[in-house]
Amino acid sequence: MAELRWAVTSWRLAAAMWMRAATAYRTSFVLLTAASLLVCSLDFVVLLLMFRHTDRLGGWRLPEIGLLYGTSGIAIGVADFLLGTVDGLGERIRTGALDVLLLRPAPALSMVCAERFTLRRLGRPAQATAVLVWSLHALAVPWDWTRVALLAMVVVCGPVIFGSLFVGLSSVQFRWGEARELQNSLTYGGATLLQYPPTVFARDLLLGVTFGVPLAFVNWLPALQILGRPDPLGLPVAWRFAAPLVAALSVLAAGLAWRSGLRSYRSTGS
Repeated sequence: MAELRWAVTSWRLAAAMWMRAATAYRTSFVLLTAASLLVCSLDFVVLLLMFRHTDRLGGWRLPEIGLLYGTSGIAIGVADFLLGTVDGLGERIRTGALDVLLLRPAPALSMVCAERFTLRRLGRPAQATAVLVWSLHALAVPWDWTRVALLAMVVVCGPVIFGSLFVGLSSVQFRWGEARELQNSLTYGGATLLQYPPTVFARDLLLGVTFGVPLAFVNWLPALQILGRPDPLGLPVAWRFAAPLVAALSVLAAGLAWRSGLRSYRSTGS
C-alpha cells in the first residue's frame, strides 16, 4: 500500500510540473484545448449526419448510440488523460530518455505516464460527458437502482480497462520498439469501435473483443442490460455485470506485463 501511495504521489508531482509548463503560455493553452474539444466533437457530428438519413443504425436509435458514444469517450478520455503518454515508451527507449527516468527516486511507470501531462486532454472526456448527459435525458428507459449501478460501473471500470490496455500494450515496446501503432489500433481504435452498436459488426469481431481484448466490458455488455436489449452472442446475463472483475484482472495483467518488460530492459541500444 505504501508503494502505491508513493507511485500516486510521484505521478501527481510530475504531472503538476508539466501542467505548470503547459499553462505558461495561456493563450496557446486555451487555443489548443478548444481545438482538442472541437476535433473530438467531429465523431459525434458524423453520427448526427448519418441519422439525417435513417432513424436506426443496427436497430439502435440515436440516444442509445449516444449512450455508447458517451461511455466510450469517457473511458478512453480519462485513461488517455492519466496514462496516455505511456504509448511513447518505444521512442524513450530508442533515445535513451527512459534511462533518465529510471535514475529518479520514483516508480518508472509513474514518471512515464506523467511525462508531458496536459489538461487539454480533458477535451475528449468533457465532450463525451456532454453527449452522455444528453443521451440519458433522451432515453426512454425505466431507471432503477440496478441500471444506475450499471452506469456507475461503466464510468468507473471503463477507464480502468483502457488504462490497463495502455500500460500492458506499451510494455510490448520493451521487446518490440515499433509496437506503438498496434497499441493505438486497440486503444483509440477500440474506443471508436465501441461508439457503434455491436449489431453492426461480425460475430467473429464480437468474440475477439469479448474473449480476447476485453473491450466489450467497457460499455457494450452493460449497455445491453441498461437498454434491455438481447446479446448478439447469447452470453449469460451475468456477463453484463462482470466489468469490475475484468477491470481487476486487466490491472493485474498490465502490472505483470510492465514488470516483465522492465526486468528485460538493458538500456538504449540493447
